[in-house]
Amino acid sequence: MLIPTEPLLWTWKSQGFTFSPRRCWQELSMAMMTMQMGGLMMAALGWLGSILTCALPMWKVTAFIGSNIVVAQVFWEGLWMNCVYESTGQMQCKAYDSLLELTSDLQAARALVVTSIFVAFLAFFIALSGADCTRCVDDNSTKTRISAVAGVIFIMASIMLLIPVSWSANSIVSNFYNPMVPEALKRELGAALYIGWASSALQLFGGGVLCCSGSQSQQDPYPKKYRAVKTCGPMGYAMKDYV
Repeated sequence: MLIPTEPLLWTWKSQGFTFSPRRCWQELSMAMMTMQMGGLMMAALGWLGSILTCALPMWKVTAFIGSNIVVAQVFWEGLWMNCVYESTGQMQCKAYDSLLELTSDLQAARALVVTSIFVAFLAFFIALSGADCTRCVDDNSTKTRISAVAGVIFIMASIMLLIPVSWSANSIVSNFYNPMVPEALKRELGAALYIGWASSALQLFGGGVLCCSGSQSQQDPYPKKYRAVKTCGPMGYAMKDYV
């Protein structure tokens, strides 16, 4: 038979204040687990936002300036297609015919955004395997390292999404203020770019939280200690005295 050699919770009382190290450790572990799940949720939302950024044909939209204040058509341009929205409510979309006709920033944006999506997808499953709420890995120190690796990968995915979004935005702004570009060809920032910035920020902060949330996955500093005791018979003698 094993019995604890020390109380499960020892407390220190002073002027009405009770301090319990084990209870504080348990509450800290729960708080860190909650922070870890919050970081994973933020990164997952950023990953979904990156998919939306890739799919929406709204990276560039018609600029309503000068003679274009009142127009019958609104042009949307994305990574994979461009769309024309008629004043009658009809919309027609057409995929790009040739890859070689695309600008350098659009070609780079395609590659980086798609890579970012797949990298974040990989990081999500790595983070799940190292989460404290799962049993894929039993060793706590290994879980800490897995969570940190997933956080770093999410940060890499965030940077790979941020580069094409910011690059495209800079190109749009430069052409907008270029006097050599006709007003009919000038474009403004589309909704997809704002979604891309928000998604990049979510993955960046989520990855940072995952990198910092594994510190609680260590051995309990207040382990239970047990010792063996003798089992006595009805008369109070140890059972080993009987044949």
